[in-house]
Parts: sequence; structure tokens; C-alpha cells
Amino acid sequence: MWGKLFGGDEERPADPYALPVSRKDKRNGVYKLRALGDTRVLAMVEAARAGHWEELKTASAPFDLGRDHQVLGELAEIAGVEYWIGGAAEADEEHRATALLISGARHIVWGWEARTSARASEVSQEQWRTFHQRLHIAEEHLLEAAELRPEWVAPWRRLLTSGRGMPLGTAVNEARLDAALRRDPLDLETHIEWVSQLQPRWHGEPGAALEFARKAFAQAPDGHRLGCVIPMAHIEDWVESGDRNCLDTPEIQDELRDAARRSILHPDYVRRPGWQEDFNIFAMALSLASESIVASRVYYELGGAFTTWPWTYMAQPEKTYARFRRIA
Repeated sequence: MWGKLFGGDEERPADPYALPVSRKDKRNGVYKLRALGDTRVLAMVEAARAGHWEELKTASAPFDLGRDHQVLGELAEIAGVEYWIGGAAEADEEHRATALLISGARHIVWGWEARTSARASEVSQEQWRTFHQRLHIAEEHLLEAAELRPEWVAPWRRLLTSGRGMPLGTAVNEARLDAALRRDPLDLETHIEWVSQLQPRWHGEPGAALEFARKAFAQAPDGHRLGCVIPMAHIEDWVESGDRNCLDTPEIQDELRDAARRSILHPDYVRRPGWQEDFNIFAMALSLASESIVASRVYYELGGAFTTWPWTYMAQPEKTYARFRRIA
């Protein structure tokens, strides 16, 4: 039915690397996606958790960490990597850039763990000190990785985040944005990071993020995941607004429907490891907009797969996802 309505195929070839999901993994039909739902990513994550650099290199061979932000993000979330990855960078000259990239990404996440998501006024001086120490290390490692591998976009996208936390100012961050987009003009994660930086809470102007998102998506071919920048811009507006129903308008519903049909629901959309996060971004925005036509298709395709991002903006992320899924 959905294929006829939206122009896609009803049957997709089985993914040989799909991570099995057992019945016990699901709660009321919902399960948290692990390792981007990919057995190869899981092998990479397990090697990183064990601190086995040689195994990690072998497991990461199918991926390009310099461009695949989601795979790199899996490594950045692993506690303990920060204690041994620097040694790997020193000992392995051939793969030094990769180790530095992982280290830089990890130190940014580790830094924010120290700062926490509390308001700036509620963060202690000790937390600020630790936060900035870790970001300084991240900056050093990412800049060297970028120098060693000038074709990579990932260091520049991550430097946008560290630059926002330092903070280094608009001129520096705009230069880093330009550097990332020169390497990949359609890079989704770079665009999403900039949408966040354009928010008023980061001294941006109201409406600037959505304008940026619309211009970016207009340049993308049909079926490109850059379409996710539209729902993400609306989610960011919702975060900024004091009106919980601010997205519930016919105009926003139409825009989200069009973006979904031109990106994640288009026949040319490629389901890479972690594609479920793209669908979760649309699911959250469509639900916040009380959209009832495309939302059900998006949740159907997800099959209950829940990703942490972008639901972390909710007080009870997984419960909220499950509730919206039932309504859809």
C-alpha cells in the first residue's frame, strides 16, 4: 500500500548486515537502535570498547570515518576510548589521522559530559575548566587530522561543535563551515550543526536557521538525506519557542510532507547504516506538527526503531516516541 501511495517499492532486498532484533529487545513494539543497526558497526564498537586498536582498524575498513559522521559518532560515545586512542595515534603513523579524528570526536563528547546540559549559570567553575580542557585537546587533534587528510569533512564538522563550546566566535565558525561545505556541499550533519548554531540561544537571529535550511535543501537532488535539515530546523524552532504547539500549522505540515517525499520517502533515497535516525528526525517533527498523512508512513518504515537523536530534546525520549507512534 505505502509503495503505491508514495512511489517506492514495497519489497526491499534484505540487508545482509542488518543487526537482528529479537522480541525481547522490544518494549511495546519499540526498541532502541544499537550500533546503527549494522553488524559491521557493532564489531567496530566492540573492538573500541575493548581498547583493541588493530581490531578496530580492521572492523572500520568498510567505512570512511572521514566522511561517515554517524559511524564516527558511535565511537565518540564510547567511554574509555579517550584513555588509549592518543597512544594509538603516537604509535601508528600510517593511521595517525584516523586515531586523531576518533580522539577529537570523543573529547568533544567527553567535554560535554563534564559540562552537562544544564544552563550556563548552573555549571560550576570546575565543570567549565574540565569542559574547556577537553575541548582544547579535541581542537588540537581534529586540526591535525584535517591537515593530514585535507579531503575529510568530518574534522571540520566536529570543529564546528568544539568552536561553539569554546567559544571561538562567529568568524572562526563560519570559516570552519565553509571548509566543511567545500569538501561536501550537501553534508547533512554539517548543515544540522549550523542550524543549531543559528538558534537564538547561541546568539543567532530568529528565522535564520530555517532560511538556511530551506536554501540548502533547494540545492539537493531528490532522494538526498539533506532533506532532514528541514524537520531539524523546525524542531530547533520548537525548542526555542515557549509554545508547544508552534509547529501545528498547515504550512509547516505541508513543508514537512514535501521534504519527506523528496528525501527519505523518495525511491532514490539510500538506506545506509543508521538510516533510522533520518526517519526519527522526520517522525519527531511530523508528530510535533500533528501531521497525520506522512507520519504514519514514517513510523511504519521504522518498525519501532528508536534513535536517541533528536528525541533527547524530550523529557522522556523513548516514552514520547512510543506515544507519538501509537497516535500515528
